[in-house]
Amino acid sequence: MIGFVTVGTNDMARAAAFYDALFAVIGAKRLTDNERFKAWGMAPGTPRVAVVKPYDGSAASAGNGTMVALAVESREQVEAMHAKALALGGADEGAVGLRGETFYAGYFRDLDGNKFVAFKVG
Repeated sequence: MIGFVTVGTNDMARAAAFYDALFAVIGAKRLTDNERFKAWGMAPGTPRVAVVKPYDGSAASAGNGTMVALAVESREQVEAMHAKALALGGADEGAVGLRGETFYAGYFRDLDGNKFVAFKVG
């Protein structure tokens, strides 16, 4: 159902470096690349996460209550994504661990304050 999600940035070069390194942890790569819009995914035709400079010219800001959920293949990838985000300068929004009986997740914010969760069910 989801084709792609976007988050805003005020510094495209900084954001692109952050996401190149972060998504490399799970084997995703940059599939779309232009001055205002860059998107990462696993392969053409699969869902993507994109970073954009807002088209209205206003400053980008993180949405309150907005979060991008990244489904990964293993608990180890949850741990690696969370650790990589923090190592790249992102902020911890919730330590890696179980929520409930099967939802294993780690929450973080990117360099622009956008909230993400890497998760594995099971």
